[in-house]
Amino acid sequence: MPIDAAKATSAEPRTTELAWDHKDVQLYHLGIGAGAATPEKPHPVTDPDELRYTLESTLHVLPSFATVAGGGMALAGGLSAPGIDVDLAAVLHGGQTVTVHRALPVRGRATQTSSVPAVYDKGKAAVIVLRSEVADDDGPLWTCDTQIFVRGEGGFGGERGPSARLELPDRAADLSTERPLRPDQALLYRLSGDWNPLHADPEFAQLAGFDRPILHGLCTYGVTLKAVVDTVLGGDVTRVRSYTTRFAGVVFPGETLRIRLWREPGRVLVSVTAADRDEAPVLADTVVEHS
Repeated sequence: MPIDAAKATSAEPRTTELAWDHKDVQLYHLGIGAGAATPEKPHPVTDPDELRYTLESTLHVLPSFATVAGGGMALAGGLSAPGIDVDLAAVLHGGQTVTVHRALPVRGRATQTSSVPAVYDKGKAAVIVLRSEVADDDGPLWTCDTQIFVRGEGGFGGERGPSARLELPDRAADLSTERPLRPDQALLYRLSGDWNPLHADPEFAQLAGFDRPILHGLCTYGVTLKAVVDTVLGGDVTRVRSYTTRFAGVVFPGETLRIRLWREPGRVLVSVTAADRDEAPVLADTVVEHS
């Protein structure tokens, strides 16, 4: 069996050095739609609020940048961990949490410590949980928990793992907004470090069971957090404390995301669907905790 759960979870944590600067941050922001027109910002290129994502002299860092800082090393390191040897065509991103310990700097050098806290047996699939803790000379920066869904690798007799689902309020959303995606959104986003050909190569996408390349789940993740920050948090990225989601369905480049938001004390509950495909679920169990 390609996955040895006991070996993976008992392995010594691995460390990797990360480095990034303003160009990496700007490229990431462009890859998740910064500078693109939205219903709220029909002329965004020179909008002062939007320039905070695209202009180096006023730049701030969206916390979801943590998923690609240093070239997306968290995911790459996890899939090469001891006890894990999987077919990339069978891999899907199952869920993601970023916990922010302080504001992310525009440029930095840090050490990432990676481990595999759990491998769950879902029957026909396995879920690998990756944890990456990142710190610089001033202390902890962020923690990423990543769930990787691997088709065909279950049935090894392990724990099934948690399956709780978030119940959304039984009322209309407080806010609803749409985010159109570019036809080349995946090609732009992958320049931040996720080179999985599933998102660019039609032949590879067909091997994975899709009729065409799909968008990175983490791209949708970033687009959604930006929408929450811009519409609920006054554009202040430093208010985000943590951000959790479950990837419930695929997105194709060129589609439009419909993002619904419910405000609660200290957090925002989120639902994301594909507006072009009869509200097909995209992100579920999604919460942004904030100050």
